[in-house]
Amino acid sequence: MEYITREAAYQLLKRYNQDPFHIQHAITVEAAMKWYAKKLGYGEDAEYWGIVGLLHDIDFELYPDEHCLKAPELLREAGVSEDIIHGVISHGYGITIGCGVTLDVEPVHEMEKVLFAVDELTGLIWAAALMRPSKSTKDMTLKSLKKKYKSKRFAAGCSREIIERGADQLGWDLEKLLILTLQSMKECEDEIVNGG
Repeated sequence: MEYITREAAYQLLKRYNQDPFHIQHAITVEAAMKWYAKKLGYGEDAEYWGIVGLLHDIDFELYPDEHCLKAPELLREAGVSEDIIHGVISHGYGITIGCGVTLDVEPVHEMEKVLFAVDELTGLIWAAALMRPSKSTKDMTLKSLKKKYKSKRFAAGCSREIIERGADQLGWDLEKLLILTLQSMKECEDEIVNGG
């Protein structure tokens, strides 16, 4: 399969995103997506899954009210394939964005469902890690993560409803999603911290 290289995708991400927080989130989701590809039996497509994760919020920093609406234009201009574009915009499925539009591109492929499920959750896990003395996911327990997850005030911007919808779309219970995503971040943390 021909698709944009990782280096070209990273440069494209940086063209539209300067905030270190947004770049790190993109790298975090990329790493989790590659980990999930291998875990779920799509190892030969791990780089592809990662690129979709890396580019998923390409339009968020500059066009937050048009998130997932502006992305196709930015990606097509760069020659990104339609399957990657579909993957990117499907992570907004069912969400009403700032301009009042409810996004209607449904995640179909398992890769798209994983992206939908882990996007918000990786943000919540990373926020929980930063509260720890170690500032790391490596010593975080599932029990500790669940406690943070249940606290509505903690990482309030990370939608529990979207995370739970994501688990449902995959046919998983929430616990399985929490266990696997925490494991992915523990195993990929060095890669995330070092910028991919």
